[in-house]
Amino acid sequence: MFPQEPIIYKKPLFSDNRGYFFEMYNYTTLKKEHKITSLFVQDNVSFSKKGVIRGLHFQNPKAQGKLISVLSGKIFDVIIDLRKKSKNFLKKYEFKLDEKENHSLWVPEGFAHGFQALKDKTIILYKCTNIYSPQNEKTIIFNDPDLNINWPLSGFSLSKKDMNGLLVSKLLKSDFF
Repeated sequence: MFPQEPIIYKKPLFSDNRGYFFEMYNYTTLKKEHKITSLFVQDNVSFSKKGVIRGLHFQNPKAQGKLISVLSGKIFDVIIDLRKKSKNFLKKYEFKLDEKENHSLWVPEGFAHGFQALKDKTIILYKCTNIYSPQNEKTIIFNDPDLNINWPLSGFSLSKKDMNGLLVSKLLKSDFF
């Protein structure tokens, strides 16, 4: 069972003149504080240069819930609620996450996810609730006018897959949902 709305998970950070320590993931804490009770089945790591935009990705079926953590650098993170029966259908959520604040973002199943690296050498860890399924993945175009995402950095780069993402309006007319 997972919470149905996005959550910022604040992890305690212990630091001194030697460096720092924190728990990246603690099943008991997430269960008690946020009602996250299932285990994650896949971890992914993403390395990005400053300005890189990744996403907006989602899978249907075989949706993935994701616990996003920034290990190094800073990101502007965007998620879109794509659950047709949700009261927040197509609602956009925006967050800034970085290594210093040490927060993680819970992205529920049924959301599209993307981010822009705001610093060079940004490293992201994704804990996922489902295995990656390329045949069930879709990409929403990063500059969809209906979403009106104001990416902070204008000098950006994208993969071919992300440049060829679909408009939300086109996805809504398809049988993908």
